Amino acid sequence: MSEFINNSSLRKEKLRNLLLRVHAGENIDSIRQELIEALTNIPYNEVVEVEQEMIDDKVLTEEEILQFCDIHTDILDGKIDQSGAKTIPAGHPVDTFQKENVALKSETEKAYGLIKSVKDLTNDKLPGFVIQMRTIFNALSDIDKHYKRKEFLLFPYMEKHLITGPPTVMWGKHDELRGFLNIAIKELEGSITTVEQMQSIIEKHLNIVLELVDGMIMKEEEILFPMAMDTLTEEEWFRIYSETLEFGFCLIDPEDEWKPTGVTIEKQEYIEAGAIQLSSGSFDVQQLEALFLHLPIDITFVDANDKVAFFSHSPKRVFERNRSIIGRDVSMCHPPGSVHIVEQIIADFKSGKENKAVFWMSNFQGRFIYIEFSAVRDKENNYLGIVEITQDITKMRQLEGDQRLLSYEKK
Repeated sequence: MSEFINNSSLRKEKLRNLLLRVHAGENIDSIRQELIEALTNIPYNEVVEVEQEMIDDKVLTEEEILQFCDIHTDILDGKIDQSGAKTIPAGHPVDTFQKENVALKSETEKAYGLIKSVKDLTNDKLPGFVIQMRTIFNALSDIDKHYKRKEFLLFPYMEKHLITGPPTVMWGKHDELRGFLNIAIKELEGSITTVEQMQSIIEKHLNIVLELVDGMIMKEEEILFPMAMDTLTEEEWFRIYSETLEFGFCLIDPEDEWKPTGVTIEKQEYIEAGAIQLSSGSFDVQQLEALFLHLPIDITFVDANDKVAFFSHSPKRVFERNRSIIGRDVSMCHPPGSVHIVEQIIADFKSGKENKAVFWMSNFQGRFIYIEFSAVRDKENNYLGIVEITQDITKMRQLEGDQRLLSYEKK
């Protein structure tokens, strides 16, 4: 047994040192060859453990690991031992993720096939080529559903098991891909009149997206999914399965249903209770639920311990929410690129330095979105938490003159 422990420790230390050398700027080709020779068939869990330890020990920040994530992914592609990975039943959330990856891989392969043919492309055939490429990249935009299910369903459970490194790094890569994908789609939707222009778009934008999509598929298949299968309980997987429909599927429509043996999770219903008495009136629970459903704003409340305690569940929410975020640290509910802003707001509100922070987005999915964070305090000014209010004010900004006569809004 000690031999296996020692071998594991040696492999992990070797990987740790090599990744640090990559980050320090040593020649990539020489490091790659050394990794291939020394770390062939490295168990996937050891890759994750090294990454997590480097974050926990503050040897590297999550942002630094993100910077060379693609480099060491390329080095380890196909070299990670999957022999101990668990079998995944049909219909299981990971089975669905993997089938989506097959569909995504099919799209990237079609794109690469088109790119290979561009050298023989003539201007008269250019319009047809562009249409085919637009179709592929529009299909790839469906990947957002795949990533959101990871971010809002899978990652919270991994964090509960104290696995924070891979989710944080992956969420950063998701956002990076989303940015490049949006740019690529806009380029393809623009006016493309020459083959040379198309070649430039491929080199500057399309290739980056395709590499990121394929790279993330590899990270999921070889590291994330085997690790998650080893970590999460059947009950946790079934909760993920039960909430998957809230986000939808990427490029596929799963046919298999899945329910683990011996796990019973009743559908969550809202608590029945008597009147909730407030200083200015009262509601029963049914009325209060209906009120939150019909408010023209979205509400999220974060308690004094920085945990998400409540969100309104309007069917027209601006930003997705699901019950898996309840009790989750609010900093873990935001992309890595904006976490520092959330932490700054919390610190300033708790100290009493500030009480309100306002943001707006002038073109979020074609809408003007207003976001307001307010400190919540009791009568003695003790800090109780933060309420986030989000509202689509697109129509409000278009109002002019007066509306004094009765006029019902058309559905």
